[in-house]
Amino acid sequence: MKLTELIDQLISFFMQYRVITTIIIVIFFVFINRWLSKLVIYLLSKLINKTNNQFFIAVLDAYEKPLRTFFIFLPIYIGIMSFDLTLSTELLIDRIFNTIIILIIGSGLIKLSSKSSRLFEKLKEKFAMEFDEILIPFFSKVLQVVIIAVILSLVAQAWGHNINNLVAGLGIGGLAVALAAQSTLGNLFGGVVIITEKPFSLGNWIKTPSVEGIVEDIGFRSTKIRTFANSVIVIPNSTLANQEIENFSSMGKRRIMFNLGLTYQTSRDQMKKCVERIEEMIRNHEAVHPETIMVRFDKFNDSSLDIFLYFFTKTTVWAEYLKVKEDINFKILEILEEEGASIAFPSRSLYVETVEKENENKELTVEG
Repeated sequence: MKLTELIDQLISFFMQYRVITTIIIVIFFVFINRWLSKLVIYLLSKLINKTNNQFFIAVLDAYEKPLRTFFIFLPIYIGIMSFDLTLSTELLIDRIFNTIIILIIGSGLIKLSSKSSRLFEKLKEKFAMEFDEILIPFFSKVLQVVIIAVILSLVAQAWGHNINNLVAGLGIGGLAVALAAQSTLGNLFGGVVIITEKPFSLGNWIKTPSVEGIVEDIGFRSTKIRTFANSVIVIPNSTLANQEIENFSSMGKRRIMFNLGLTYQTSRDQMKKCVERIEEMIRNHEAVHPETIMVRFDKFNDSSLDIFLYFFTKTTVWAEYLKVKEDINFKILEILEEEGASIAFPSRSLYVETVEKENENKELTVEG
């Protein structure tokens, strides 16, 4: 009887001071939300890790923050609904809470579909999918656009709007929207062309008539390229799809081609020896591709005897390519020094011919 009386007294107290007790309970749950959400997430992670299901692990990772937000709004909603509210107020609170739930679920889905999501990584590992790196961010953005559209439609329905009427309204104004968004559609189709034809991928070094650099991101509207000056240039996809694109990252080898000019004081034997030694040095160089090597005495230039050099490096990385080129240049200088040959520079010889003229002595008669 004492326990029953205690419960009755508690209920009577709660009903008498409902507003105060409800506020206290709500504040209490809001303050312990941090520990409560951590406990729930910890228990869920323990349960999911036992199953070793990568999909559920990715879902929990995406919904960790949304769950914490949910535990903040839940006690507030319960506390408000415990009051004697009018029907219209209850309907408004329900709609607000439903909207929050939709946004919480949607935010988790957006994070789950992001390009950095663990889900994409695990899918690639499990099924050994050979995804082009360019496809992951593109599909990620497509999924995110679809999810946002679904979220907006669900929110509209939660507030009593008819989606069919909205779609019909969009159909009526579709022509005007299409005309206003011609450039956007052009960029979208340009992005589709880049995705399907794959002239480059993320991280590739490319050169176009307008920019040269490393591809950082490919979106619906534009592509971001980081130049070697460390600036980011954003190019519309429609423009990029219609330009000539040189992809240096697709090279299997990289070319070195130049003329080496020696002075006209170089003898025939010196020239022949220099050509032979330079060709032998290049052929034996470990960083030079052995397939195509040409070192030839090419032509008699205006101020030099030109040796033509044409070969390829095995590496296509710019820094390594420059290092190989520098090493070959030093070795060429060493060969020229040993053979006593000199590199020519643009010069012109001027010959001045002097003509001796006899000075005729003329007598000038001055009449006075």
